[in-house]
Amino acid sequence: MTAPITPSTAQPPVTVRVFTQRLSSTPRGARLARRLTLNQLHSWGIPYDTDVSDAVGAIVAELAANAVTHGRVAGRDFALRLELGPGRVRVEVADSRSGPPRPPRPGAVRTPPSLDEHGRGFVLVDALAARWEVLDGEPPGKTVRAEIDLPEWIDVPDPK
Repeated sequence: MTAPITPSTAQPPVTVRVFTQRLSSTPRGARLARRLTLNQLHSWGIPYDTDVSDAVGAIVAELAANAVTHGRVAGRDFALRLELGPGRVRVEVADSRSGPPRPPRPGAVRTPPSLDEHGRGFVLVDALAARWEVLDGEPPGKTVRAEIDLPEWIDVPDPK
């Protein structure tokens, strides 16, 4: 038997804000994803040029670039989803390709040789995100999800 919820045991309501946008699988779409992200964070009370804003912007830039470079399927868009929840920002970038090349798993990211021109995107995501994972989507497709913890000094007001 579970205890009934009483005013003393009730949890306060949690506000979660969500932003979603489908973007063209082009370099322009990837650049737009980063700009939209920074603007959305600012509208949610996370100022431009803060560590959190810079980290989220860099993660979105890398994941969007990967979506349009490695996850592109002709005629299909990629999706950006941002979620501001208690103490964290969650980023999700979903593309339409489920086959190779497959992103590495957390903990399996390898730094490329110093002269290689590519291969540093997930090194950056691994360094900046508190947590991240690759999820299989509805076939075909996959989603890369990353979370960035908010420092205590960022006080995001409840929307009214």
